[in-house]
Amino acid sequence: MPEWPPTGRDALLARAREYARTVDIDVDPDALSWEVSERAKRRAGACRYDPATGEVTIRLARRAADAFSWNEFARVVRHELVHAWEYREFGEAGHGPRFRAQADRLDVTTTCPTFAAARLRLRCTDPACDWRADRHRAAATVTEPERRRCGRCGSRYEVEHVASGETWRTAAGYRGARERIEEW
Repeated sequence: MPEWPPTGRDALLARAREYARTVDIDVDPDALSWEVSERAKRRAGACRYDPATGEVTIRLARRAADAFSWNEFARVVRHELVHAWEYREFGEAGHGPRFRAQADRLDVTTTCPTFAAARLRLRCTDPACDWRADRHRAAATVTEPERRRCGRCGSRYEVEHVASGETWRTAAGYRGARERIEEW
């Protein structure tokens, strides 16, 4: 077994493409474009489709390769190959029933694992509910939590900035936290 993680982007792409050739899915890995992202901080892989040209590109995160074992990274490659198959066959891709059927067959989940610690955590305020969700960005679920509800019981939730422990339940609370937290 070759060294993992490989050094250099060419070696990483070669390893991913070589592995992709062994995956039992109707996609020619050599007909895809392959890229390495040196900037990605959360997403281990992505699959892009250009409907004008039909080109499908799989982008793999260097940081994910460095953080994951080969088996974990191979799952990312399989996950993105399912998206590539969907784009090639149907001109669209998602995580619906068609994706799930292929993902189950290839032993991958509908989401790629993260390789970075979450910066923010949503937590239900109902003591009887243990719902939590991690977030990396300050999207509306973080900036306007009063407009959303717990994913399990429908109660309100609070947002925690993990590093500082600061919490809020409203847009005003978010704005105040942003002003107080130096290392966002």
